Amino acid sequence: MKLPSSIDQARFSKAIKEFQRIVGSEWVFTSEEDLDLYRDAYSPYWGEPEERRASAAVAPKSTEEVQAVVRIANQYKIPIYAISTGKNLGYGGSAPAYTGSVVIDLKRMGKILEVNEKQAYCVVEPGVSYFDMYRHLQENKIKLWIDVPDPGWGSMVGNAMDRGAGYTAVQFRNHFDAHCGMEVVLADGSLLRTGMGAMPGSQTWQMYKSGFGPWIDGMFSQSNFGIVTKMGFWLMPEPEAFLKGVVHAPRYRDLGPMVDEMTHLENSRIFTGYPDLNSPVLGTPSLAGLHEFLVNGPPKRDLEYMSLLQRGASAEEYEPYGRKNNIPFWSCAFTFYGPEPVIRAQWAHVQERYRAAIPDVAFEEREFYKLPLSEEQKLKVQYPAQFGIPNLRTFAIGARSLWNPAPPSEGHAWFSPVIPRSGESILKVNEVLGKAARELGIPMVFAMNVPVPSWERSFTFIIPFFITKDPAVNKKNRDAFRKIIRIAAEHGWGEYRTAPAFQDNVMDTYAFNNHALLRFHERVKDAVDPNGILSPGRYGIWPKHLRKDRV
Repeated sequence: MKLPSSIDQARFSKAIKEFQRIVGSEWVFTSEEDLDLYRDAYSPYWGEPEERRASAAVAPKSTEEVQAVVRIANQYKIPIYAISTGKNLGYGGSAPAYTGSVVIDLKRMGKILEVNEKQAYCVVEPGVSYFDMYRHLQENKIKLWIDVPDPGWGSMVGNAMDRGAGYTAVQFRNHFDAHCGMEVVLADGSLLRTGMGAMPGSQTWQMYKSGFGPWIDGMFSQSNFGIVTKMGFWLMPEPEAFLKGVVHAPRYRDLGPMVDEMTHLENSRIFTGYPDLNSPVLGTPSLAGLHEFLVNGPPKRDLEYMSLLQRGASAEEYEPYGRKNNIPFWSCAFTFYGPEPVIRAQWAHVQERYRAAIPDVAFEEREFYKLPLSEEQKLKVQYPAQFGIPNLRTFAIGARSLWNPAPPSEGHAWFSPVIPRSGESILKVNEVLGKAARELGIPMVFAMNVPVPSWERSFTFIIPFFITKDPAVNKKNRDAFRKIIRIAAEHGWGEYRTAPAFQDNVMDTYAFNNHALLRFHERVKDAVDPNGILSPGRYGIWPKHLRKDRV
């Protein structure tokens, strides 16, 4: 056990006894065996002195217990680190940002407090997973959908607080944007409700987001200003039907109009589902086809294609092969939700726009379902998340398979900058970061990476950095990760989220006006948490007494 700096064993032991008094001794964890469960399973410092490790963990079961635990931590000046379920693998898991912190594990707070079918919202505690909510909706025959991330075992609250994303209609895919109202325990143990919840007896807490005065909800996401114990979410009414249509374009240069039309159609709400862009000729899988790709590998290719691959041909050089073999260079799957006549008219309009924008474009209707799905249909759909069904398919990434019998890694850290939603930006980011990756020895699986369009008006460009148990390999990858953060920032591409090991590096790139944003964060931190106990270091926000010695 590694204690936090400046905390001696006697003071720490007194705090532990106080925690036990509040939650029960069985819910305070101090053994090495228990604390191993609060390591980052994908830590880029695995087994090294710099690995982030907890000194203990406490699992309260109610808001009142959270308040009491926070007051004790404040009294003894013990740093604490709140997690919902700690399932955000690739972004830090359940490990604290500051070694020696006591993890406040909210997994026991698993109540679904309300589901309002008529107004299409729910209120949940942090321990409620996407699987929990999905089962609740199904068992109670409630005709609402949740928007789920990869994977579905995580917390609805936790994923939203880290600003995760999903795959259904656009107004629900940004999980923090889809929230409405939260309850927050502050550093002194007092309780705050945001939005309309600030009015006692409010009838509209989950119906109107901003309440009266400054809207402060965003200050609690990706921060360490409070611990959220309740949160409301807007849910998606179950639609009458689902349609997925695919647009195929034959040329490399078709990427620009493909993305421009996609952006216009989404901003115009002609389609609202996830626009699934990929390159069949380059072998990049669609989201819906990713699981099959990871399990079975890329499609079999002939000698002509393999020669392109082996000599490291540029992406554009694959176009003649694709046209000769009738393989599209670009494909984009559009999903539509609603009454069948409406979504068929929307799909027809998408085709009309693309016929005018791209010569020789082709179309394919890939899936159509009347809803709700039968149990048999649920097993057949291409991608369950597009139907609000949580799953664990993402763990095929890096897993052992017939195609990949000896995976080279034991985890990954995601590098995920946000780039403009344009074809030009896709080509530019691949040119710049592809070159950097090759120079830094970062494996790039495809000739070109296709970004993720989870949010409106932007893409997320994702590169996995593989984690091993070899310190030398991990050091090389950490150094490369930090260099590519800086290279991306020099081109105006900032990460939206990262693991604690790299949060200071990312925050350092948000440097406008001599780091005015970070300085504001620090002023807020010092005001609302003067003892600096809440999740020190989370997202690069350190309390005053640790700013000179960030460990």
